[in-house]
Amino acid sequence: MSSHGASLPAWEKRLRVSQRRVLVSEWTKLRSLRSTVWSLLAAVVFTIGLPALFASIISSRWGQLSPRERLHHHSLELALAGVNLSQLAIGVLGVLVITGEYSTGMIRSSIAAVPRRLPVLWAKVVDFAVVCFCLMLPSVFAAFWVSQAILARHDILQTSLSSPGVARTLLGGALYLTLFGVFALALGAMLRNTAAGIATLVAVMFVIPPLLDVLPASWDNAVNPYLPSSAGSDTYALTTSGGSLSPWAGFGLFVGYTAAALALAGALLLRRDS
Repeated sequence: MSSHGASLPAWEKRLRVSQRRVLVSEWTKLRSLRSTVWSLLAAVVFTIGLPALFASIISSRWGQLSPRERLHHHSLELALAGVNLSQLAIGVLGVLVITGEYSTGMIRSSIAAVPRRLPVLWAKVVDFAVVCFCLMLPSVFAAFWVSQAILARHDILQTSLSSPGVARTLLGGALYLTLFGVFALALGAMLRNTAAGIATLVAVMFVIPPLLDVLPASWDNAVNPYLPSSAGSDTYALTTSGGSLSPWAGFGLFVGYTAAALALAGALLLRRDS
């Protein structure tokens, strides 16, 4: 009896819930979802495919463009054109990562297994962010190299990776997509409903900014640079206009929005599910 009692602490230690074990558990869930594979595949295809398509169109029509139209096109903007569409695939997946558990009821098992609750949220965030960044970083750089290869005949559209701001801009594209996904995950955690999460994400990032155009120009210029959408797009901008934030300032502000959304999601998780 005494030997059995002495062995309990060892068993308790072996079976103790730790953040590392929660990370492994959430990683298993993430990679087992079909939506993960298809959404990430779509993001990769959009990130690389759209720049290749646009570069092919510009290259084939280059002789028909006026000098003004030629100046309008920048090879780095072409290389990052896919980010504008791949962010939707990343955002939808970010919402689904957590709302899918609420729709199936699996969240109850997750909370029962991890009574402290917050480690589940942090594990989802870390796993999803690492997967997104590790996939989007090479995709963004691949889009740059592919588009440059297609535009090789036109010297004016050639840009070196070592040129000022190019590597930083490409890195910013990958960081933006990663943060966008985490921001979407936080919205999903707050709302616990897939449709509501996606609708809110679209409203915040794509619908509200254009609506501000109805405001007086001075108000719009004062508010617009600090919106999540503007701060996010500044993260991967090669150059900034007078009213825009610098790339790293935009990145920092978007990090702040994402952190605030995660903090609110964590507080609601503790309040509603405890």
